[in-house]
Order: sequence, then C-alpha cells, then structure tokens
Amino acid sequence: MFPQRRMRRFRRTETLRRMVAETSLDVDDLIAPLFVNEILSEPLPIPSLPGVVQHSQDSLRAEVERLARLGVPAVVLFGVPARKDDTGSEASNPEGVIQLALGNLRDDVGDDVVLIADLCVDEYTDHGHCGVLGPSGGVDNDATLGLYADIAVAQADAGADLCAPSGMMDGQVIAIRDALDEAGHTDVAIMAYAAKYASSFYGPFRDAVDVTIAGGGDRKGYQQDYRNGREAIDEIALDLSEGADIVMVKPALAYLDVVAAARAITNVPIAAYHVSGEYAMIRAAAANGWIDGDAAMFEVITSIKRAGADLILTYFASEIAEALAR
Repeated sequence: MFPQRRMRRFRRTETLRRMVAETSLDVDDLIAPLFVNEILSEPLPIPSLPGVVQHSQDSLRAEVERLARLGVPAVVLFGVPARKDDTGSEASNPEGVIQLALGNLRDDVGDDVVLIADLCVDEYTDHGHCGVLGPSGGVDNDATLGLYADIAVAQADAGADLCAPSGMMDGQVIAIRDALDEAGHTDVAIMAYAAKYASSFYGPFRDAVDVTIAGGGDRKGYQQDYRNGREAIDEIALDLSEGADIVMVKPALAYLDVVAAARAITNVPIAAYHVSGEYAMIRAAAANGWIDGDAAMFEVITSIKRAGADLILTYFASEIAEALAR
C-alpha cells in the first residue's frame, strides 16, 4: 500500500512554500507605464490613479533613473501634448513630447532601461479616437496606418527600443514593420497590443492622458468585444504573421483566459497590461481598509504571470521592485 500523500506538508512554513512555489515574480517581469505632459514643470498627481503622476520632462528623467536603480528593466511612455488636432499630428513631431522624452532618457540611461513608446493617436487627437475619422464619423482604418508608420519612425529616430501600437487597426503591425525597416530601424522591435478589449477598466487612464472621446462615443468599433475569447487568438495570430515581436493582452485580470490561450499558441514573449481601473480598485479598497493592499498587489500580479505572461505592465512596478529588493 502506498503511503498517503498529504498536500499540506509543503504549506507548513514560508520557506517550504517558497521552495515549491510554481510561480515566482521577479523585477525583470515588470514594465512601468509613465505619463509625460508637455506643459508641466513639475509632477501633477492623477486623482483617479493614487500614487501615479503626469510627469514633467525633468521629473520623468528622475523617475526612470530611480526605476533603473531598482532594477526595473523597461518603461512604456505615454505623452500628453500641448496641442491636439483631428489627425494627432503631434504624435509624429520629431520635437513632440514623447520624442523629446526618448532622447533625454537615452542620454541618461543608455541601454540600462528598455524604452518603449506607446504608438497611438488618441492622446493627440481632439476627438479622442485612435485614428483618422472618415466621412461617417468612424475611424478610417487604412488612412490611419500611414499615421502609425510615421509615428513609428519618429519614435525610433528618437531612441525607442520598442514601438507599441495600441490602436487595434487591422494591418498596423505590418505597416509599422515596413516603415521601420525602410528607415533603417530593423532592430527596433514591435510590442503589439494584439488583443485589446473595449474595456470599462480604462477610465483612470483617460484621466491620465487627458482624453475624452467626442460625443460620448466609444471604441467598440475597433477594440475587441469582452464577450469574445477565440477571436483574440485570431488577432494574436494575425499580428504574429505580420512580424510582432511581443504580443500583448489588455486588460489583464478579466482576460487571464486569453493570456493562457495565447501562451498555448506561441513561444514569443507575451505581455499583459494590468490597467488603470484594475490598479485603482486595489488602491481604493486598501484605502478603505477592506483589503491588505500589498498582499493583494502581489497576489494579483503573480496571477497574471501564472496565467502565462512573461511581461507585466503595471502601475505597481515601482512598489513591487522596492518590495522585492528588501
């Protein structure tokens, strides 16, 4: 007769639990999202994202240097321009807010931090959509691709290691890859927002980038429907076929099944974005004493890795890095 196996034997002490843990969270798993506002001279707190700010160029540089000292390997930058128009032209301006930030940071940190630039125009358009609007008022997919190509080259010229197209336009990856290659940026990688859902969890982010969608509209016409999972696999496969180097699922928590399904079909790195609303819920509950915020932070972010993500974009990156260093 075989001796009885007791599942609790390895749960008795913290050291035993750590020794047999299936999933370990490491600082190298983290990407820190950061916001930089063209007109600020000092950081501006974002009320709906406690602990997160819109940076000035100077405070951004200081924050990235601090993150580098903590060992955080990458940041992703979002710009808040002084001027918006109907085509988001400031997104590709060589002197625009993100291009200036990339140049500054490249001078400061060299290759010690991977610089990722979000590639979209919603922060730069006066209507808040992720592309050019057609005569019907909807986003014109094909007309938008040329804008994305121009932005990618401007970001690469400024020092981006990765471009991260987030607009969910069909064909965006191949348009960007072709533009980067033609401009001589064959080593600049693409982290594609391959399965980005039209989610209710983005509200605080829109506060962070000062975006309001004109007429109370939404992005359901080009971002994914939250009811669909299998469709995400087709989106991911399409981006991979067009040359994506990393594929992302966004949001993370409500879509862990999509993260796991993506992991099953590809060996390229998978990123997942723990988005603003997911972060803000933990912050709010912790502030009210309803949960242990630090414990919830680790539990949630570890669950994203356990589902199959290699890289996790999270506003908790700095706190996690500090805790792991202790």
